[in-house]
Amino acid sequence: MNADLNYRNATEAFEHLYALISRQGIITNVGTKALYNVGFCLRDPSQRVITTEWRKFSQRYAEREFAWYMSGNRSVEDIKKYAPIWDKMHGGDNIVNSNYGWQWSRNGQLKKCVEQLKRDKNTRQAWFTIFDGKEKDNYQYDTPCTLSVGLDIKPLSGALDMSVIMRSNDLVFGFCNDQYCWTRLQQIIADELGIPVGTYYHFAHDLHIYERHFGMREKFYAEQQNNI
Repeated sequence: MNADLNYRNATEAFEHLYALISRQGIITNVGTKALYNVGFCLRDPSQRVITTEWRKFSQRYAEREFAWYMSGNRSVEDIKKYAPIWDKMHGGDNIVNSNYGWQWSRNGQLKKCVEQLKRDKNTRQAWFTIFDGKEKDNYQYDTPCTLSVGLDIKPLSGALDMSVIMRSNDLVFGFCNDQYCWTRLQQIIADELGIPVGTYYHFAHDLHIYERHFGMREKFYAEQQNNI
């Protein structure tokens, strides 16, 4: 892994990746600036709250989204009150594919992963999937951004690592909330196993920012200056 993409925490990752995309990102025809096949890690996943002043991250919303995932309820009837984007991701029935908790509980995927780790701390098979290519016909309104999630126990430290592979990831809203939820789950699993949390790894095929977020750092500080 590139040493420059080895971050202490989520805030450090967000700020550096935002600057990297701003400088080197490719302008696309879907209104984004993107980098492709980006992999990085967070050495301390417990520092998941984005403290960047100009990002205005809402931990309260992130906790709501995580609680929704943990419920396994595919309906966005409640969560869309706090994030209206969810109301654009269904066909009129409020039901979406991107409730990750509903996905990881299907066929007991996550539970089986935890049991595998309990039986064999060296297993390389503790993976569960979110996006399922066999279900493409169901993705007319909502295509899950996460492809798969892997869990590993480090040989030397005995800590639990998590690897998340993303199909597509908006840095400003997607990554910030996704890493919060995934590292919360990482902590819960580690606690169940009775081991410490290790490293969080994140790989995005398409990591991007939307046009409305271009220059958001500069706009924030310009507004601050104007208000003095």
